[in-house]
Amino acid sequence: MVVPAERMLDDPAGPAAIAWLRRAGLEAPEGAARVLRAIAALAPTRQAFQARLGCVLETLEAVPDADLALVSLERLLHAEGGAEALLAAAALGPDAVAALVWALGGAPFLAEQVIRHPEWVEWLVRPAELRRPQRKGEIAAQARRAASGCGREAARDALRLFRRRQLVLLALRDLRRLSSVAGTLADLSAVARGLLPVALELAASELQDARGRALHDPAAGFAVLALGKLGGGELNYSSDVDLVYVHGGAAGAEAEGRVDALARHLTAVLGEATHEGHVYRVDLRLRPEGRAGALVHSLDSAEDYYRRRGATWERLALLKARAVAGDPAIGREFRRRVAPFVWRRPFDAEAVRQVLRLKQESDRRLAARGLAERHVKLGRGGIREVELVVQVLQIRQGGRLRAPAARNTLFALEALRQAGTLAGAEHDALAAAYLFLRDVENKLQMAHDTQTHVLPADEAGLALLAARMGYRGGRRGRSGAAQELRGALALHTEAVHRIYEDLLFRALRP
Repeated sequence: MVVPAERMLDDPAGPAAIAWLRRAGLEAPEGAARVLRAIAALAPTRQAFQARLGCVLETLEAVPDADLALVSLERLLHAEGGAEALLAAAALGPDAVAALVWALGGAPFLAEQVIRHPEWVEWLVRPAELRRPQRKGEIAAQARRAASGCGREAARDALRLFRRRQLVLLALRDLRRLSSVAGTLADLSAVARGLLPVALELAASELQDARGRALHDPAAGFAVLALGKLGGGELNYSSDVDLVYVHGGAAGAEAEGRVDALARHLTAVLGEATHEGHVYRVDLRLRPEGRAGALVHSLDSAEDYYRRRGATWERLALLKARAVAGDPAIGREFRRRVAPFVWRRPFDAEAVRQVLRLKQESDRRLAARGLAERHVKLGRGGIREVELVVQVLQIRQGGRLRAPAARNTLFALEALRQAGTLAGAEHDALAAAYLFLRDVENKLQMAHDTQTHVLPADEAGLALLAARMGYRGGRRGRSGAAQELRGALALHTEAVHRIYEDLLFRALRP
């Protein structure tokens, strides 16, 4: 379609312009006309967008929320530095302009961040930046530079802003399918793995400052291990990070006090809310003894706990243990010491029953809240059922599938297929469902940067989610897109639940 760009800017509220905007799918074309009028009113933006307006209007037909895009474009135009950001995007070419429209119309969280930080735009919309995978070393170096030379609170906020800027970039790549679902999970994990060592350095620096004197490295002999999605290299947009803190067992009350203080500072650097939010919410409940236990454990005490009192579910959790900050030798030693607990004990029918009982209790709680069919993580046929199948089958192999790469769910699925533990059809169904469900989860969370796993209850919300996932709905538009999403969800969750019941209940048979 040839878009009459000049006429749109000359008379954005005219009948022809309004009719075109309505055909483009805008629910409030009059509001769109107001935005175009604002662009036309400023000579620099009018001149810059005269040649780019066709790209803007055509991109509006593709973005999940065209009305949000235009409202946000107007807000950006009037924000301090916003006009300059628009000019910078226009100067970079049509691809950059399209990327900006996607950022403004992809999700409210993205739009809000771009409006608050117009200085990000020129970096954000560069085609080369949108195609670069995240590397933890580069992330750490960039985050270190961002926090350097700052006071304590400013340094903490620098890490928060840095993470948020990376999330906007990754969400924009994700929405435009410039990255696969697996690639997005890996990139989100790389950002966290780059930020955690910098956060530990900042915590150690704060601890030195608090004591008023230079010390040897407070982080020496101290390691941070990630479990959960970060341990598996499959983080989502608004995940907690499940961490375990361990130290090498230096004797003396002062040493114990030092590592405890360091752990508390690190938890605060990551998780304390400032006016810039948090870096990551920290969940320490997976540590030995959970909430009742010490914040930091020595290698000896952790080994003793798992040998004497470790629970079945902790064997599953420790499959994903990965050292992410601090002394790597301590991290490796922790994994070596817990390996017998994870792998060498038989995972018999009673262990499987324990797993099933925990899942059934979770199912009952969800059903009581009316969420059994809407919770993509914990619900029937959801992400948790895929993970449980993978983890139980791995441990029942008795350590033959303990390669580090098998911490990741998709890699572990492939290892199980190659070992003959999973049939090809089972592997394919679980892998496809896992990618689909993680994609749904990501699109839910990127909307407002909130930790949610629950599908919208209203049709409009479901239609927006479907649009973010790329469903168009054909002639039925948004209602058709929502229906397509429902159909795909039902197919995947039914397949997962059938395999989950078949494989885990099969493990109970003599």
